[in-house]
Amino acid sequence: MSNRIREEFLQKKEPVRLNKYLSEAGVCSRREADRLIEMGRVTVDGKTAQTGMRIIPGQKVCVGKRIVSKKDEMVVLAVNKPRGIVCTEEKRERNSIVRFLDYPIRVTYIGRLDKDSRGLLLMTNNGDIINRMMRASNHHEKEYKVTVDREITDEFLKKMAAGVPILDTVTRPCKVRKIGKYTFSIILTQGLNRQIRRMCEALGYEVKDLLRVRVMNIRLGSLKEGEYRELTDAELEELYEMIQDSPAR
Repeated sequence: MSNRIREEFLQKKEPVRLNKYLSEAGVCSRREADRLIEMGRVTVDGKTAQTGMRIIPGQKVCVGKRIVSKKDEMVVLAVNKPRGIVCTEEKRERNSIVRFLDYPIRVTYIGRLDKDSRGLLLMTNNGDIINRMMRASNHHEKEYKVTVDREITDEFLKKMAAGVPILDTVTRPCKVRKIGKYTFSIILTQGLNRQIRRMCEALGYEVKDLLRVRVMNIRLGSLKEGEYRELTDAELEELYEMIQDSPAR
């Protein structure tokens, strides 16, 4: 399936010198890359490479019979983040999501989940997607399943849905639905710091478990805790439709 998000991502990437491409792919140093090119060991799209040539996204680069990792491809992952993992790129954090995932291509998260929360986390190397999805003015939905320490009342649901005063503002009206004695579903279109926990606390409740089950059209589904998957072409195409008119800045 033709995918417009991937096509736009590739179009925006700049051509890179072949020796740098091989170096960044972890094949060898730039000096060694130049040597391999001069020896005729490197091919680009089936043709012998030339020293100094530049690689554009989508080209097939081989060293001998080995296809070099396509690090210029767009990656969008759905991750089921466990409790205790921190959404940070701080290298000193032993429990960072980057260390935990250990993905071969550098990716970062789209919207944080705090350390004590779990569930769906999207990660990508496409900064444009991050910007378009993260802007609060774009009103993109995120859905959570929340368990609290007290029985849920109609008054609690009504106040949560109408907006709760926290962090010197009032939260945006949202959809809230009771799904158990102590459990409710909530759909937010903003992402204030520890928003659900602060909303519950303001109303006299304590969150015992917070699970994100959906970000826009992407659902957690049956993805096991600690595992990840690539988004399907169908998911990416639907996501493109949802963000194409969203400002990236």
